[in-house]
Amino acid sequence: MVIQVLDSHSSDFASPIVFVGRDRAGNWVAREQRGAFGGLFINRAEALKYALFKNGRHPESIIEVTREIELDIPSP
Repeated sequence: MVIQVLDSHSSDFASPIVFVGRDRAGNWVAREQRGAFGGLFINRAEALKYALFKNGRHPESIIEVTREIELDIPSP
């Protein structure tokens, strides 16, 4: 029997970290850690649904923050 160990920290398998929280105006925000994607949402449930969809359904990679977060869109 051959057992193969996969490195869970490998970038090939790592799902994006998504922050979910509220901005200054009270809107719900879901934003990828590096700003690769994100959006504004009407409620927490929709923000979490989007975060799960975008990160490949990995709830362990979603971090709900208590501080204010903003949706920073990088300029081209």
